[in-house]
Amino acid sequence: MRTILITGPGGSGRTTLAAATALAAAAQGTRTLVLGTDRTDTLGAALGTGTGPEPTEAAPRLTAWRPDPAQDFRTDLTALQDRASSALDLLGASRLDPEELTPLPGAGELALLRALRDAALSESYDLLVVDLPPAPQALALLALPEELRRYLRRLLPPERQAARALRPVLGRLAGVPLPAEWLYETAARWDLELAAAEAVVADRDTVVRLVAEPGPAGADALRTAALGLALRGLRTDVVVANRVLPEADPDTWLAGPVAQQRKTLDEWRESYDVRTVAHLGRDPVGADDLAALAVPGADPDAPVPPVEWPVGDRLAEDGVLVWHIPLPGAIREELDLVRRGDELVVTAGRFRRIVPLPSALRRCTVDGAALREGELRIRFAPDPKLWPQTR
Repeated sequence: MRTILITGPGGSGRTTLAAATALAAAAQGTRTLVLGTDRTDTLGAALGTGTGPEPTEAAPRLTAWRPDPAQDFRTDLTALQDRASSALDLLGASRLDPEELTPLPGAGELALLRALRDAALSESYDLLVVDLPPAPQALALLALPEELRRYLRRLLPPERQAARALRPVLGRLAGVPLPAEWLYETAARWDLELAAAEAVVADRDTVVRLVAEPGPAGADALRTAALGLALRGLRTDVVVANRVLPEADPDTWLAGPVAQQRKTLDEWRESYDVRTVAHLGRDPVGADDLAALAVPGADPDAPVPPVEWPVGDRLAEDGVLVWHIPLPGAIREELDLVRRGDELVVTAGRFRRIVPLPSALRRCTVDGAALREGELRIRFAPDPKLWPQTR
């Protein structure tokens, strides 16, 4: 199943274009599911049908769904209390009733990730269109599964579960209670759920579609979003330039904004596959307005551009291996690298990612780095103590 994740700066019209993309795909005969994330249901307003916590038919072959974070939060916390019942009874703690639970910050993001997983497992759809939050929040959301899984592995390493039979003995020897088995079981369940969501985001048939209004503010937001996506290794298929003004007479006040949009579009076309959507002169609402936007197609069988971080072999010439990491829009002064064991901490502007080193590079030391033509090239020299010796 093809997945299109749509985001952009706030106010760029990403929700409207997500609705238009899904409606156009359904009109072409593609079984489509569109997911909304806004609690005020702007997606339902754009579709003219409304959306709810259960998947509902918005048009022929089009299903709309707005997951309910409150219900998911109540279900998860109730299940956690059931698993930890013995510990809670020992502490004399009273349980919380589902009716008194209010979702905590982050519940909405977790509900959306679960919805992504469930949609990917369904065989009822050919295309999934997701109306993500504005770009900064969307980037944090897309990074969440990988980051949370990393935290779980550090706090509760899976290999420690092998000592379950020895846990009571080890607890007496250490003088402190060791984590109960329910905690490991809960961590393992969360890890599986996060892994499923991470697999959807990283799948070769998942792309991110960026929406922005051409102009200085949109250009800055697009550059920042593209850098954050590249650092995460996520694929961008097209950039949708929204609300493009028609050509205007040079003597009218529209001439200035039109010229500025044209300049921005020319710059974008040098780096991105750009599709334009005309300004209708009003806020699009309903199927007729969405069809009039003529949004880019969403062919579920279209090829997906790959994202690769290859390791180049220059041992024979320079005695190094070079890791190529594409970071379009990165600024040299805002880059930082830290080697920590078998991981590399990469910071690019406001974004940071901790990535495991490829197996060959784990036996090397960092020998330098350079940013050239939107690509970070990190040099690794083989460590004589770890590198296989040749006779």
